[in-house]
Amino acid sequence: MSFFPKSTPLETAVLVFDQCNTLSFAAAVDPMRAANRRSGSTLFDWTFYTASGDPAQLTSGPLIQGPPIASLARCDLLLLVAGFGLEDHATPRLLSSLRRLCKSGAVIAAIDGAPWLLAQAGLLDGHVATTHWEDLDAFATRFPQIDTRKDRFVISPPFATSGGAAPGLDMMLFLIAERFGRPLADRVASAFLYDPLAAGPQRPSAPADPIRRNPQIARALNIMSQTIDVPLSIGEIARQVSLSVRSLEQRFSNHLDMSPHAYYLRVRLNEALRLATDTDMPVQEIALATGFSSQTSFSRAFRRIHGNSVRSVRSAAPPERNFGAP
Repeated sequence: MSFFPKSTPLETAVLVFDQCNTLSFAAAVDPMRAANRRSGSTLFDWTFYTASGDPAQLTSGPLIQGPPIASLARCDLLLLVAGFGLEDHATPRLLSSLRRLCKSGAVIAAIDGAPWLLAQAGLLDGHVATTHWEDLDAFATRFPQIDTRKDRFVISPPFATSGGAAPGLDMMLFLIAERFGRPLADRVASAFLYDPLAAGPQRPSAPADPIRRNPQIARALNIMSQTIDVPLSIGEIARQVSLSVRSLEQRFSNHLDMSPHAYYLRVRLNEALRLATDTDMPVQEIALATGFSSQTSFSRAFRRIHGNSVRSVRSAAPPERNFGAP
């Protein structure tokens, strides 16, 4: 992706949505500030906008003031930062504004949950895109016309999409390098003491150093995370990583302080907890999605690990992502 070849400041609109993650907001804005400071000139000239003109409240409390996005006639770069309540944000007026600004020639970059809004506007049809790693499967199912990737960020001109704060920072550094050169992007990264990650598959967190030094354990963990809905036997996992069951069990005991079976079960039940708090899937569907053929055995295992039933967990959890039917 390349920005418009001109020397004037990049006119940037930052569209901030209510319930936006604070770190994702900073990942969008602070690289522009640092680029201006490190270059000694105004490279980015940005203005905040909100969906309706009402203040947008970040998840940590601060309010972002700005005019409604419908009042913006054009910009060079449109940055969308969204987190929760996406279906509520996707009003016909908002989606119309996104389509209009795209037609005006804006480059559009979306962070965290914001790719959902571009997708609902129909703008990502036929494009490659990504979104927050927790929602990739739901995104791919909801929008089959989009080539969904498990990458930290994706460039598919005129769009850039990323999931979460750190991938959003990676994406902004890439865009700065494309527009103003790699040396400036490196100086911006150094301002945050940040070592940019190579674009690659998203993961909720990097494995601990002892695991990285044991590639067979890392492979076993990856197999487990990829087979949550149809669990494999421990014997089959051991075979796929070229270990005996006894050797695999010993390595898990040494490095993770639990058996492969216990770890696998915890991975599945952690996914069940995510589905319970982030979706409205029925309990039976959650059980099937996490490899339990019996709802009774699922409920018993869920309560043993998480201390409560799915219903109790849901009643105690605040509303977050909302990906219901439009």
